[in-house]
Amino acid sequence: MSSLANHWLKRLAESDKPAYLMIPDMIEEDLASGRLRARDRLPALRDLADALRLNYTTVARGYAEARKRGLIDAKAGSGTFVRGRAPALPLQAGTGAEMSMNMPPEPPNMTVRLREAAARILGDADPYTLLRYQDFGGTPADRSVATAWLRQRLPDCRPDTVLICPGIHSALVALVSQLARPGQTICLDTLAYPGIKAIAAQLGVQLQALPSDDEGPLGPAFEALCRTQLPSAFYINPTLQNPSTRTMPQGRREILADIALRYNVPIIEDDAYGMLPREAPDPMARLAPELTYYVTGMSKTFGAGLRIAFLSAPTPRQAQRLAGTLRATTVMASPFNMLLTTSWIQDGTASDMIAAIRAESIARQDVARDVLAGHAYDADPEGFHLWLPIPATSGWRPSELALHLRSRGIGVVSSAAFSTDGNPPDAVRICLGGPNDLEEMEECLQIVVDTLDDPHHLHTAML
Repeated sequence: MSSLANHWLKRLAESDKPAYLMIPDMIEEDLASGRLRARDRLPALRDLADALRLNYTTVARGYAEARKRGLIDAKAGSGTFVRGRAPALPLQAGTGAEMSMNMPPEPPNMTVRLREAAARILGDADPYTLLRYQDFGGTPADRSVATAWLRQRLPDCRPDTVLICPGIHSALVALVSQLARPGQTICLDTLAYPGIKAIAAQLGVQLQALPSDDEGPLGPAFEALCRTQLPSAFYINPTLQNPSTRTMPQGRREILADIALRYNVPIIEDDAYGMLPREAPDPMARLAPELTYYVTGMSKTFGAGLRIAFLSAPTPRQAQRLAGTLRATTVMASPFNMLLTTSWIQDGTASDMIAAIRAESIARQDVARDVLAGHAYDADPEGFHLWLPIPATSGWRPSELALHLRSRGIGVVSSAAFSTDGNPPDAVRICLGGPNDLEEMEECLQIVVDTLDDPHHLHTAML
């Protein structure tokens, strides 16, 4: 309890929200980060009130709010327990049938090509070669193909600095464990990919949110942190940021890169969506190549099941050091996935698939614009997710809205999952790639709009 209470005390001191609303927010965020798990027992009301230096009534209201959001259950004589997240929606044909997992749409015009290409590639392969251990980090041939792919964004990329990993998440685990020891700090935006929060919590690494504006983290705030508490690394997702959809402009990138260079702070550049826009500012890895670990992959630009990521380290020596860390945690990338990736890059399928996903995303964003007319939201026309602020007049809080929509068969993600400063905005992230087609996506978005606009939905949910 002492660890949780200390964390919550700090959060309460940093937030302007009423304490009774912060309690369910903190439960939800700690569930997202892994600090709390389903069925964990929470302190009794009086014990928590004493630990947080709050009165009993405030904590009781906080627990009541958490129960209303579906986050906890109270059992007479047993105590209060974390309920956890609502169960995932069923899967359809191996893909998420909802709009919470941020996955690319599946262009129907590519189905036959992918099927035929995969059959040909696997048909020509030696099955026992694919069942053996592989060169960790990829064979020289695979790394050469990966390098050519990365040169679309990093013209100076070299094969001896490139590693092939089983997904971006595994690359981030290796990077965080390599760059920061337990108790040390990595700085990042106030909203970030939930995976980096879970990784940091698992490894005992502290996350320090940097104040941000519409262009991204503020340069003066980054420099002040570097002067007073030199961070071990700076994590950044500058293109089609998850969840805000923002692409950081060139000028802000140059400011942040200059500060990182002056204070020698390594940069972890998560460019998961970087291949989607036809035009994007320079990666941080071009502005600060001697400090930046650049990571991109196929799961967000091809398909979620293609768990292949490419990591470009600043130097060959740093790539080899990182290779040891990756090998200890993941052994190697799947040879089947690597064979498909290399072949599809070489024969042009990968480029054509990205173009098809981009076109499908544009079409879905056009439909979203019509359905959400009259509602302010953020989106990139070439991206496949959007960030929807919740109007105060709707009466919904993000977690309540997410739970209600899930009961209607629609999965969206509450802002608390992304918040790194303990003060999540009232918003949800909606992935447009999950629904099977434009018609299903339009129907799902219409339910979201009706829920926000019609008080009847709110009253029904509160009964």
